[in-house]
Amino acid sequence: MFHEARYIKSLTDYRDAPEPRPEILLLGRSNVGKSSFINAILNRKNLARTSNTPGKTVTLNYYLVNEAFYFVDAPGYGYARRSHKDRDAFIVMIENHLLHAPMVRAVVLLVDFKVGPTVDDVETYLFLRSLEKEVIVVATKMDKIAKTRQPKRLKEIKAMLDDPIHFHAVSNTTRTNIETVRTLLHQRLIATASESTDV
Repeated sequence: MFHEARYIKSLTDYRDAPEPRPEILLLGRSNVGKSSFINAILNRKNLARTSNTPGKTVTLNYYLVNEAFYFVDAPGYGYARRSHKDRDAFIVMIENHLLHAPMVRAVVLLVDFKVGPTVDDVETYLFLRSLEKEVIVVATKMDKIAKTRQPKRLKEIKAMLDDPIHFHAVSNTTRTNIETVRTLLHQRLIATASESTDV
């Protein structure tokens, strides 16, 4: 399905983007596990660098998949140590990308299954919906909560996000539901990116 993947470039302005191709944009708060999620979805160990320092990623990182589309990893939001200037710049960067980058086919919003949606998560989700973007909510770190408590947690997260159409809880460690999300992303690309013939 996703046979090849490689890092292309990092940028802060959508106008510096590489050759136009369909994009899957990944958003989430700092330390939610975006890099680990990318590696799991693309079946790579170290394609996206993980870090123990929250908020380290400050650019849009482009990964070319199957020579046909991009995974775009956005900086984590909500990291307290960032200055107000940095946080404002992040908001402007993401807003410009969502409004002006023509090839965004879906946005994956990552939330922490154990912590639950934060205020920043909810605000980001509502903002994406206001732009009429298709949002796929993925709750990471499902394995951090006992299986007996997981059904209740699922209901709580869905309720906080007004029961999103696309919602999946995953574990990058146990790979729970990784294949399900991979299939969903693949179907989304096929359905909307008719200009790409080999996704």
